[in-house]
Amino acid sequence: MAYQTITVRQDGAIDWLTLNRPDRLNGLTGQMVEELCDYFDGLKRDYGVRIVVMRGAGRAFCAGLDIKEHMTGERMDEGGGTVRPGWHLFDVVKLMRDCPQPIVALLHGPVCGGGMGIALAADIRVAGESMRMNDAFVALGRSGCELGVTYFLPRIVGLGVATELLYTGSFIGAARAKEVGLVNKVSADDAMEEAAREYLDAMLKTAPLGLRMTKKTLNTCLRVNDLLAVIDLEMQAQMVCGEGPDFDEAMNAFLEKRPANYPAAERVRSL
Repeated sequence: MAYQTITVRQDGAIDWLTLNRPDRLNGLTGQMVEELCDYFDGLKRDYGVRIVVMRGAGRAFCAGLDIKEHMTGERMDEGGGTVRPGWHLFDVVKLMRDCPQPIVALLHGPVCGGGMGIALAADIRVAGESMRMNDAFVALGRSGCELGVTYFLPRIVGLGVATELLYTGSFIGAARAKEVGLVNKVSADDAMEEAAREYLDAMLKTAPLGLRMTKKTLNTCLRVNDLLAVIDLEMQAQMVCGEGPDFDEAMNAFLEKRPANYPAAERVRSL
């Protein structure tokens, strides 16, 4: 699929995904939804990409639904879908969580509505100082509960802050977002890539299969409210990771005080 509203730049094992409608603050359109879904769906079968960094071009990460298009052009239906066949807006969030690669979101400027939903679906969030995030749905005459925000937000910041943001549609800035745990780190807007490098470098040092299995197991365990069931899931993940040479290589590298040298992506595909 030739993308027109997003760009993807490969840098070794990292994909740099950019929402690329800067003239519209990267507002979500039917075409952008389709392109994001196509990209994240393809990651399930891409064993060379280990991490995705997601960001927005221009002055914003994503200002949410492109209201002008919604009202006058290629409309999205009441379920969050588009008039085009195929993907729906909520599928973006589901596919982001289903893809085995960790997602680091670089957030600056407006992060609103659907943009907030996408930001919360990422695994790690780095905020630029200009970031202003809000649950715009409730401010637009709809329920504030949309795109998994009701699932993610209380788990990230607790019920008290979540209800404040969901009920009022108020903006939260970068400093307070860091204070309540909504973002992992705050930096100057032009230093977000450098700020994220700490996480990227650390994840690239892990075993490829181990990193994928960690995200998969964490996602599954979040849906389970039973300690013994969670322990069973964790044990299964450990058994899968221990079947190949990665564990031995990690132990040997630790003892020999050297970086681990893990097999190529084909090793991950084979399991």
